[in-house]
Amino acid sequence: MTDLNKPLPDKVRRVLDDPGRLEVLAALNVLDSEADADFDRLTRIAARLFGTEYAQVTLVDAERQWFRSCFGLPGAPAQTDVDVSFCAHTLAADSPHMVVLDMQRDARFQTNPFVTGWPAIRFYAGVPVTVHGQRLGTLCVLGSKARDHVDPALLVQLEDLAEVASSLLALKDEARVRARTAAALLQEEWRHALTLEAGKVGSWVWELRSGEVSCNDTFRRMYELPEAGPIHVKQVLDTTHPDDRNMMRRALGASFRDGYDFNVEARLAENNRWVTMRGRVYQRDAEGRPLIMMGVSLDISESKHSAEQTRLLLRELNHRVKNTLAMIQSVARQTIRQNPDPREFINAFSGRLRTISDAHVLLADRDWSGVQLYEVVASQLGPRFLDNPDRAEIRGEDMTLPADHALGLGLILHELTTNAHRYGAWSDQNGVVSIDWEVRSQPSRGLSLRWRERGGPAVQRPQEYGLGAKLIERSLAKVLDSSVQLDFAPDGVAADIWMPLPALAY
Repeated sequence: MTDLNKPLPDKVRRVLDDPGRLEVLAALNVLDSEADADFDRLTRIAARLFGTEYAQVTLVDAERQWFRSCFGLPGAPAQTDVDVSFCAHTLAADSPHMVVLDMQRDARFQTNPFVTGWPAIRFYAGVPVTVHGQRLGTLCVLGSKARDHVDPALLVQLEDLAEVASSLLALKDEARVRARTAAALLQEEWRHALTLEAGKVGSWVWELRSGEVSCNDTFRRMYELPEAGPIHVKQVLDTTHPDDRNMMRRALGASFRDGYDFNVEARLAENNRWVTMRGRVYQRDAEGRPLIMMGVSLDISESKHSAEQTRLLLRELNHRVKNTLAMIQSVARQTIRQNPDPREFINAFSGRLRTISDAHVLLADRDWSGVQLYEVVASQLGPRFLDNPDRAEIRGEDMTLPADHALGLGLILHELTTNAHRYGAWSDQNGVVSIDWEVRSQPSRGLSLRWRERGGPAVQRPQEYGLGAKLIERSLAKVLDSSVQLDFAPDGVAADIWMPLPALAY
């Protein structure tokens, strides 16, 4: 379609290539968009005013002319090259419009394919469509018959319609930008809301004059407020624990009066939960009185309870360490009395100390909540005592022992196993040790554990109990109503151990 013999005049080319014009056109983001009934109405009106077959709203960039609306030319292409565009010349016209009464007599358009061929245009009148001071296209009417003149009043009306087209483009662009901005804001609000929701953050805005609080759903759930409807600040204050309300009022007063950030930790009255509230006055009146306060609330119950649990654990640990040190001192004194030689003392004492240490490690790993009975047995017989018993018969269901029970039983088993290796059933190749236990309810609920040796060397009752036997009988001194009965029968040492159990054990 390009008329190679009729290149665009330099004046027209300069207008088309103007960077400012092209930037405004690109910013509209309207080229190649869907049809728009508003522009179709304008072209119908224009065609009827002039009594022409065709009317168009065009947009022209540096290389092509695109039809925003095209009346009377259903088979026309959506765009053309600018070299055959009538409207390109209109953009460069010095007057507010361009009229060509007979295309065949105008040297600029005599050989134009839309004049010499379909649709055989003879008459043209166009007015620039201007947005932000830049001529971007035209509103034009076209006819297949030449004319002698055009009524100036019609041209004025065509100019008015072109102004409407210009306003439509600007308004639709503004609406598009607003919609895009609104969508971005909505997306940001959703992102912000999801972030607060994921972080379990309650956000709030307090209008101090009315006392009304606007808040998100997390805040309502946190304070157990109604799911819908307005919230008054009194409702929020009423949910606060009575003992913490004065503190909250003082903190609010300091924020209102001195401008300090509001930052308090308080309990909720109904559900024994802890929250931290942080806020700031964001708007004041001319006299400095606060108008709007904004802030967030966080549920810190878990951290508070964890801190309290840690304090309790530290107190318990301090108590246990004192008891353990006292036990170690007692064992050390007894051991050195029985073994005054340093080497013998170290050998005897190190095993007992290691037993206490192993029990402490097990308890520390479980926050001193207790130790499994199998673990206490494994600390003396080895971790594979069930599938590789090594001349040991073990019967009993696993259960949880309190801390004092685990420490005492660990020492008892240490002394019994040490004695069995030195003098008892495990001192030769034939002896066997059986350990069995059960929970009994009579005379009170407790653990009954039995140690029996057989098949080893003959046992002689000692004239005087050594330290090991004394430790066996005294290791459960911390456990009230416990007992250990030690019997040096000729066919093997036997020990019957009874420990009362609290309700949670087992």
